[in-house]
Amino acid sequence: MKSSIRRSRRAAIAVALGSVLVLTATACGDDGSGSAGDKGGEGSGKGTITFWDNNGGVRTDVWKEIIADFEKQNPDIKVKYVGVPAASVQSKYDTAIQGGGLPDVGGVGTAMLAEIAAQGALEPLDSRLAKSALNGKLNEKFLDSVKSAGGDGKTYSVPTSANNGTLWYRTDLFSAAELDPPTTWTKFYAAAGKLTDQAKNRFGYTIRGGEGSIAQALDAMYGQSGITSFWNGDRTTVNDPENVAALEKYVGLYKKDTPSADVNNDFTKMVAQWDSGTIGMLSHNLGSYADHEKALSGKFKGIPNPTLDDGTRVQVSNPVDGLGLFKSGKNKAAAWKFVEFAASHEADSKWNESAGQVPANNEAAQDAWVQASEPTKLAAEALNGASTKIVQLPYYLPDWNTISKADNEPNFQKVLLGKMTAKEFLDTLADQLDKAQADWKAHH
Repeated sequence: MKSSIRRSRRAAIAVALGSVLVLTATACGDDGSGSAGDKGGEGSGKGTITFWDNNGGVRTDVWKEIIADFEKQNPDIKVKYVGVPAASVQSKYDTAIQGGGLPDVGGVGTAMLAEIAAQGALEPLDSRLAKSALNGKLNEKFLDSVKSAGGDGKTYSVPTSANNGTLWYRTDLFSAAELDPPTTWTKFYAAAGKLTDQAKNRFGYTIRGGEGSIAQALDAMYGQSGITSFWNGDRTTVNDPENVAALEKYVGLYKKDTPSADVNNDFTKMVAQWDSGTIGMLSHNLGSYADHEKALSGKFKGIPNPTLDDGTRVQVSNPVDGLGLFKSGKNKAAAWKFVEFAASHEADSKWNESAGQVPANNEAAQDAWVQASEPTKLAAEALNGASTKIVQLPYYLPDWNTISKADNEPNFQKVLLGKMTAKEFLDTLADQLDKAQADWKAHH
């Protein structure tokens, strides 16, 4: 069943790639400019362009503010906003690539970038960036993530923001237990043990065992092992002995220093459980800050994931959000002006302040609101830190989402329950990744 899922995934991409070769410029929709097979054009730099927001509803209000600011500065350009829910944006892009109706500009995060770029839908932006006022003003590590995710080293999306792994901890519980903040893995494990009192239903940590567990486990593994590359040649490092040992230690927390219910927890359940007030630490990202503030105001802090004892920080790449320019657009000159504006200091700062994320624009990352929001400030410093090493996850692999979700989330639960060893789990994951990498290289 699992192999058939992967085959169908590859087949879908193959069909899409074949489809774009036969689509013509007449396949246009009302809410976009064309299909992937349409070469488009630069246009006059004036008129109407269509923008797809890849997190419609959640970020609609701030995008409408940015669009109004853009139109005020560019009165000869109108932006048609289309909000697409995050859960359905990938399928909407795939449908438009095959049948027409692509926008001029769209939100494209690194998690979906490779699949869209592989179908020939996105314009490489390297030459445009080189001549842009944005040149030299965007976070280099975010750009590296975009280039890595694209699969061929080209820049298919202008980065606008990134999330970051955050270790949220209860300052009141740490103070009462006379514990230092969990800034290193050594301090993290010590705190997890000391804060646990099972008889009183108190635990030091809550581990993610349900949906979304693999990325968090990888972050903990590489953070502890200090291994800085996902690949050693054409073989993955996930099952390196140092990573195996790190995962063994991490999953060893389950039911000892964590609740047993964690085996089924996705982020919603995990955050709600931590906000109830009986757990010392939670690994999530910056996006849950508002929930914590509402439940635990003044009793928590958020810091980047722990470092090694020598201060070295190793973390896996978090998805970088950005804006892609679609090849089929008939007015790329105007669309590019909008991309430049949205990624500029003021607009990028406005968007990220609303979202509570780290701006890709280096000037925006220095703004007062970032400095005033300690979790965001620390995340920005971590992402930009000279001692931070980012392990780039292979988002470019067509099978990445299937392997890291459908195939292995159930296996990770087996590890927590003692039905599979950490080594067996990582060897299985490594075998799938090595085969996916070989398959990808054979076609590129």
